[in-house]
Amino acid sequence: MRRRLINSTLAVVLVVIAVFGVSLVIVETRTITSSAQDRIESEALRLVGIVESNVLENQRIDPQALAEQLDVGQYARITVPGKPAVEVGERIPDSVIRGTARGEQGEVVVVQASRSTVTKEVGRTLAVVGAVALLAVVAAVLLAVRQANRLASPLTDLAETAERLGSGDPRPRHKRYGVPELDRVADVLDSSAERIARMLTAERRLAADASHQLRTPLTALSMRLEEITVTDDLETVREEASIALTQVERLTDVVERLLTNSRDPRTGSAVPFDLDEVVKQQVEEWRPAYRSAGRAIVRSGKTGMRAVGTPGAVSQVLATLVENALMHGGGTVALRTRVIGNQAVLEVTDEGPGVPPDLGNRIFERAISGRNSTGIGLAVARDLAEADGGRLELLQTQPPVFALFLSQTAPERPAEPEQTVR
Repeated sequence: MRRRLINSTLAVVLVVIAVFGVSLVIVETRTITSSAQDRIESEALRLVGIVESNVLENQRIDPQALAEQLDVGQYARITVPGKPAVEVGERIPDSVIRGTARGEQGEVVVVQASRSTVTKEVGRTLAVVGAVALLAVVAAVLLAVRQANRLASPLTDLAETAERLGSGDPRPRHKRYGVPELDRVADVLDSSAERIARMLTAERRLAADASHQLRTPLTALSMRLEEITVTDDLETVREEASIALTQVERLTDVVERLLTNSRDPRTGSAVPFDLDEVVKQQVEEWRPAYRSAGRAIVRSGKTGMRAVGTPGAVSQVLATLVENALMHGGGTVALRTRVIGNQAVLEVTDEGPGVPPDLGNRIFERAISGRNSTGIGLAVARDLAEADGGRLELLQTQPPVFALFLSQTAPERPAEPEQTVR
């Protein structure tokens, strides 16, 4: 591209020089020749005036006096009727420029000058024009090289940027070149880089979320299948299989919910559901794990409550809180439901050391953890809660109290009094 730009610019300059330079040389040559001819004729008129004055005064024509009137290198021949011709200066052997003047008494004065003087002057003019043309060519080449670099270098940068995007490096360069068209291409590439970066971030986030959120359901499902393999009681097999199918359904819902959030976190599928069923399911599912750890999980508070949300998402949020209490907390874990205004509140608390004071609500940020964990679970749980119009908050750090707020609907059956279930 550089060579093409330089060649095209040089070709344009050479054409301009050829057209205007040749025209200028022709005009200057004619001007110089015409000026030289006018000077010779003026010399002839001046000499004929002197000769005519001498003839009228009957004086002798003095060649020496007339020679002083001529420029160096000029030759004059003076013819007076009835008298021999008078020559002034030396004859010029080569091509000459001739000027002739006639007096009133019949005098004829012919002045000659060598045409080489005109040729030399034309040559000097050609040299000047040639020097100017050469300077113009050099300047054109320098400008063409500069312009070619100005255009080719950005294109090289843009090509490297596109190659980086194709190789999986979506960092925008935010580099501009002062050329509107190239800057527009750079804008588009930077926008594409940002979109690709967002897509890659979303994919990585989905992979991390899926890995974290599916771990617990898969573990629970594995435990149920192990129970089936070690028992011969058909009734136990049916019960465990039914529970396993329920867990598979919840696992499918979790996957769909993660995919939905990865596409658009604002897209929710909230419906009225029985909050008691979700709490009961989680308590039953986690009770064996807590027994193995020598701890207890209990539920209390108002029953018969209906909330608006996605049952699978609420189950996953609750499972995250219960799992965190099992891994990082201590003592008994309590799940308590209550009503605040038109909202159903589900609280999860334990008797452990709680959340470090310096973290506070930062505990919901990704990669933030107070116990050397991944720092993903609570962030995903908050996203799941907000996708259905709810919210997840840390009400108290020591002992820890996490609260899930959901919109409440009117219960289909009368609410039962608060009770505690172990």
